[in-house]
Amino acid sequence: MEIRIATRKSELALWQAKHVAEKLKSVSGVSRVELVPLSTRGDEILDKSLQKIGGKGLFIKELEVAMQSGDADMAVHSMKDVPADIHDGFCIAAVLDRANPTDALVARNCTRFADLPNGAQIGSSSLRRQAQLRAMRPDLDVVPLRGNVNTRLAKLAAGEYDAIILATAGLQRLGLDQHITQSFTPEKMLPAAAQGVVGIECLEGQGDLIAILQQIEDPTSVVTTAAERAVAARLNASCQSPVASFAELDGNTLTVRALVASEDGQTIIRASISGDGSNAVALGEAAAEQLLAEGAGDLLQALDE
Repeated sequence: MEIRIATRKSELALWQAKHVAEKLKSVSGVSRVELVPLSTRGDEILDKSLQKIGGKGLFIKELEVAMQSGDADMAVHSMKDVPADIHDGFCIAAVLDRANPTDALVARNCTRFADLPNGAQIGSSSLRRQAQLRAMRPDLDVVPLRGNVNTRLAKLAAGEYDAIILATAGLQRLGLDQHITQSFTPEKMLPAAAQGVVGIECLEGQGDLIAILQQIEDPTSVVTTAAERAVAARLNASCQSPVASFAELDGNTLTVRALVASEDGQTIIRASISGDGSNAVALGEAAAEQLLAEGAGDLLQALDE
């Protein structure tokens, strides 16, 4: 089988697509793997927040069009960018083993988070990160930041920010982890659903392709990703909502932690639940129900309004 992989053109997206391609080349029955780099609307519009232009789904729309038109067979995504409810006719056929799921502080002069001066400007495009940063340090000036990894690092180096927050996995994958000042543990900053996970999307009817893709997926990532995305789905939250979820599998026991925050970080509702890993989706939904019982729905509705 010859496989064409639709991918965004950013350096990180291409790294992920090439990573998947190398894994597929070792699978029996795969004769050739080709990358199909595409530009997405989310990559092209950098002067507006993602909330205002349609959310992170804009990073995958063109890739799905390529699959529908027959120009590509599958697409590779950072799973944290994939909406909880994907479009009809598509499926996440496989998820790979998870890289480091944490968020990283990259600061000028290697300043630790606790040592940033009052009023320091810290850049992040994520409402989830912004809310948790404001909760930890209300004195900081948390401001929007768009662009790919290297663009964001360049803005920091140019003095536009005192510090920025990026996914640890992305920096490590690009060999840029020397820039990391410190990583936040999940206890300090809860990650986005499936952060650090690479996912593969294809059309639902491609049974032969799905069978091949499932040969390279990671069973632990399957469980944790299902639980984390179930939280967002039950809350009807977008990728840009101030919602976080993180699941850890210890033997057969799955622990799911989740939170919903107000944009200013003054209110944070948390939930935690453990159970059998075979009930991943149900556990994720149960964590979401805990959040809703504590008022998470009102927080999210206020943000939408």
